[in-house]
Amino acid sequence: MTQADPQALSNSAVPRDKQRHARCAAVNEAKRTHILSAARAVFQERGLEGANLREIARRAGYVAGSIYSYFDSKEAIYGALLAESLERLNTAVAAGAPEARPARERARGAARAFYDFYATNPRDLDLGFYLFGGMKPQGLTPDLNAALNARLRDALARFGGALRELGMSEPAARSEEAALFAHCVGLLLLENTRRIRMFQEDPGKLCDAYIERAVERAAAGAA
Repeated sequence: MTQADPQALSNSAVPRDKQRHARCAAVNEAKRTHILSAARAVFQERGLEGANLREIARRAGYVAGSIYSYFDSKEAIYGALLAESLERLNTAVAAGAPEARPARERARGAARAFYDFYATNPRDLDLGFYLFGGMKPQGLTPDLNAALNARLRDALARFGGALRELGMSEPAARSEEAALFAHCVGLLLLENTRRIRMFQEDPGKLCDAYIERAVERAAAGAA
C-alpha cells in the first residue's frame, strides 16, 4: 500500500473548504432573503411601529433569536429592504438611459424609468417614502438614512447629468432633479389613490409632458 502524499491531501482539502464556504454563504443569503420577504409583508400590514421581530420571525418560520444572526433590529431589516429597493431603482434607471445615447434621450429615458419603476412597483413607493412608518425615516440611524438618500439621489442624478450636458447650469439641474422627484411622487400618489380620475388624465402622459418641458428648458439654456 502506498502512502498518501500529505501535500496532495492538503491541496485537495482547499477546494472542499471553498465549496463548503460557498454552500454556507448561499444558505445564509437564502435565509436573509427569506427574512426580508417575511418582513416586507409584516411592514405592509402593520407599519414600522406595529411590526416586531417576533412576528417577522414567525412569518419566516424561524424562532425570534435566530434573526439576530442577520439583523439586530426591525429598523435594520427595514433599512435593508429599502436599500435593496433603491438598488433595483438605480438598475432600472441605468437601463433606461444607456451612456451611448444622446443627452436628450438619456434625460427622457432616465426620468421615465424613475417614474415607471414606482408605477409598476407601488409597494416600493410605500417603502421608499416611509409610508409604512408615517412618512418619516423613523428608527433609521442618521448614517443609514444618509446612505439611503444618497442612493435615491444617484437615481435622479442621471436625469440631471443629461440636462447639464444639454447646457443647463448646475443649480438649475439640481432644481430640475428635485422638481422631477416631486412631480413623479405627486402623480404616483394621485394614481395609487385613484384621485387622478377626477382630472380624467393619464399620469404617464402627464409625466412625459413634464419631462419634455424640462429637456426643452435645458436646450434653451444652451442656445
